[in-house]
Amino acid sequence: MSGNLFEIVIEYLNTVFLLFSVVLFTLLSIMGYLSTRNSIHYRNKNKVGDISKVMASPLAPSITIIAPAYNEGLTIIENIRSLLSLQYVNYEVMVINDGSIDDTMEKMISAYNLVKVTQEIDPNWKSKPIRGVYRSRQASFSKLIVIDKENGGKSDAINTGIYLSDSKFVGCIDVDCLLKPDALLHVVKSFYQRSKKRVIAVGGVIRIANSCGISGGMLEEIRLPKNWLAKFQLLEYSRSFLLGRMAWSRLDSLLIISGAFGFFDREIALAVGGYDTNTVGEDMEIIFRMRRYMHELKEPYTIEYIPDPLCWTEVPEDLNILVNQRDRWARGNLETLFKHKDMFFNSKFGRLGLISYPYWFFYEWLAPLMEFFGFFTIIVFAFTGMLNWEFFLAITMTIYMFSVMFSFYAILWDVYTYNEYKKTKDILTLMFCALIEPITFHPIIVWSAVRGNYKKLFRVKSGWGSQVRKGFAKAT
Repeated sequence: MSGNLFEIVIEYLNTVFLLFSVVLFTLLSIMGYLSTRNSIHYRNKNKVGDISKVMASPLAPSITIIAPAYNEGLTIIENIRSLLSLQYVNYEVMVINDGSIDDTMEKMISAYNLVKVTQEIDPNWKSKPIRGVYRSRQASFSKLIVIDKENGGKSDAINTGIYLSDSKFVGCIDVDCLLKPDALLHVVKSFYQRSKKRVIAVGGVIRIANSCGISGGMLEEIRLPKNWLAKFQLLEYSRSFLLGRMAWSRLDSLLIISGAFGFFDREIALAVGGYDTNTVGEDMEIIFRMRRYMHELKEPYTIEYIPDPLCWTEVPEDLNILVNQRDRWARGNLETLFKHKDMFFNSKFGRLGLISYPYWFFYEWLAPLMEFFGFFTIIVFAFTGMLNWEFFLAITMTIYMFSVMFSFYAILWDVYTYNEYKKTKDILTLMFCALIEPITFHPIIVWSAVRGNYKKLFRVKSGWGSQVRKGFAKAT
């Protein structure tokens, strides 16, 4: 009797695992098709017309770039210089010094000749106390505003910027990001290219700047990262941004905009209360709330996504920092999904409730846990002689080959569309990364997700964390 029970359990697990894999293959294939269609549509739509003549006009809508800074003394001057040299007239750069304990504030005061100015601030505004508002004495830095406040975390810093801004749109970015000179032209155009729907947010692709040549706050030379962890992340970002998020954008079901490059209709961002300061997944959670808010208003809306390589940032090259980052992402993912659990298969929210949320639940949150515990299950089955080796090897090789082919497609599609890495050696290096990623880098990501979920589920105290910057390479 017990033998029959074990056989039934094993058969059941095999069936569940097979169905899970088949559905994943199908979804990823559909995502590849949709992202390709969307990319082609975007390129055809934007290859005509000169946006600089329209969006560089003084009549163009105002926009505030909000950049929280915490202990960014190594790169802060170059980063601000980059933000001040964008091709747009009506914008300002608001750097929020979130209680840095290094020389971030001193460097900004010295480099940009800042002085404290008087500005009325609502004492009831929910954020950590503001110690001062600074502007430059030099007219060439008139677009720069620096807010010095007590440490409250990234969300608190961004909320302070949203409150103090009076622009129509706000851009929430990481201060270490480098934006292409025409980035704001593309962003503001995206807010106005819809006639029947209100665009409430605009996101875009994040590119990796590790090892790239940077001079005067400008990206001078694009290079493949030298560090192997950064190479794997480049491959991962290509899949996620060029294929995954592009596909969800095609379905108008995008549920996350990267915190490194996200722009919002300030009116809607304020209406939902800004960023949630009680989660480490603030960039995902605010999109959930903004979408829910628009659904409740029953007002036609959308979120635009830009595939152009407009934003470049530094990714972790240290294993511990990478694990902590992905640990935090997993906790933020779980927090957001739990907070908005009523959306799960809820037809009230349309495709968001019936497609996007379930996908995120099963394949972004549950999949790493299944992989982790499935590994130990396989070991137990192998030692007890219950493992069907033919089935196991067949499904494993199928999953491996599919993941490699999906990565190859992301690499080749990137080459076809934007061709940032022109050397054949670089493309072959990325393909080699795709071949070994499933057995080298991917287990690290799975372990990080499991650790993050463990911390959240068992209430292990853990904060937002921080990344140690190495600084950008100088162009030669």
